[in-house]
Amino acid sequence: MNNLSDSQKCDSEGEATRTYDRNRVSDERWFEESGGVRERMSTNNQSWELANQAVVPGTDFENWYAVLTYARHERIVGRRLGEKGVTTFLPTVTEIHRWSDRKKLVEVPLFGCYLFVKLVPTNEERQKVLQVDNVLGFAGSTRLGTPIPNEQIDAVRILVREKLPYRVHPFLKTGQRVRVCGGALEGLEGILVGRKGESTLVLSVDAMQRSLSVQIDGYELEAA
Repeated sequence: MNNLSDSQKCDSEGEATRTYDRNRVSDERWFEESGGVRERMSTNNQSWELANQAVVPGTDFENWYAVLTYARHERIVGRRLGEKGVTTFLPTVTEIHRWSDRKKLVEVPLFGCYLFVKLVPTNEERQKVLQVDNVLGFAGSTRLGTPIPNEQIDAVRILVREKLPYRVHPFLKTGQRVRVCGGALEGLEGILVGRKGESTLVLSVDAMQRSLSVQIDGYELEAA
């Protein structure tokens, strides 16, 4: 399975552009190897293998993960996972949808094609999720999914609970090259750095191997 962190699996029509024939997923085959657990799966499109680190007996730590679904199937996937005993979180917001003759308040997922699940990172728990219809996989840098810190989930909960105003913003991360939009620093480019709750822009003159930093809290940024 390809890296599922990219959200372009939903096209402009809101439909997923990849399909997986889950009816042809083979039965789980388990065997021990080097103290870990492996699982081999095959589909009509490709064969792939999941592997995870051995889980220490007696531990039951849980992590949050994002799960990618077909467009407009987030709720039904969440319901089916709940029936399997999987803890889920589907943040939703209310939007005004307008038609030529009317308008209506509609509750929609905050992140289209995604919902969150909390589980112990074992193959057995992952398969509870992957075997549900309309699930495409875990989002992240690997096929196993990337754990999401609790504080990030809590931040989303607060935004939804308090109905705070928000708008979609390009994803920026510390260490990324960015450009300032507007204000006295319009057009300035540098590396985004976070330190002690403040955002700064590091400007470098490579030939001289010298750098300067300027605080940019309050400025609009975009990827350079």
